[in-house]
Amino acid sequence: MPVIETAAPLLGLTALLAYGLGSVPFGIVMARLFGLGDLRAVGSGNIGATNVLRTGNKVAAFLTLVLDAGKGAAAVLVARALLGEDAAQLAGFAAFLGHCFPVFLGFNGGKGVATFLGTLIALAWPIGLAACACWAVTAALFRMSSLAALVAAALSPLAAWLLGQPNTMVFCAALAALIFIRHHANIGRIARGTEPRIGKKT
Repeated sequence: MPVIETAAPLLGLTALLAYGLGSVPFGIVMARLFGLGDLRAVGSGNIGATNVLRTGNKVAAFLTLVLDAGKGAAAVLVARALLGEDAAQLAGFAAFLGHCFPVFLGFNGGKGVATFLGTLIALAWPIGLAACACWAVTAALFRMSSLAALVAAALSPLAAWLLGQPNTMVFCAALAALIFIRHHANIGRIARGTEPRIGKKT
């Protein structure tokens, strides 16, 4: 973990603002803009890009992916520029929590994969790219977004260590643990062989 140098009130404000940014449900916003109906009534009911893709609208899914990743990255980059590395990690974690437990949706949000990847790319791009590569390879082999997310998350602390970024290992492990928690239902379906494949429509 980085050395804590920023004053506690500023860190608290950073966390609050980053959480608010992370809470913006871009999947639902895109679904409404593209006339796709209530995203929570489609497929898995998740608000992320994978579920948007199940509507058949690839543009809406792509925009959701970019915006969900971007809010995590923006939180990290702004906090780092204004305050420092300790604030950057806190902001990234708070934005991730906001996506998973958004105040605007009664604290029932998405699973955080795109926000996780965007946050890692902004925080330490070699780790972020390694996580993206793990996701892409697993998704290509097994055609399951959830499995790809679990593999990428699980390997991110190891990637941090191998790439000489020990200060981010705890951060990666914390986000990975939350991703596993958010994917508990998917893990059960993967074990039973009933997990939907990427691109499958409802």
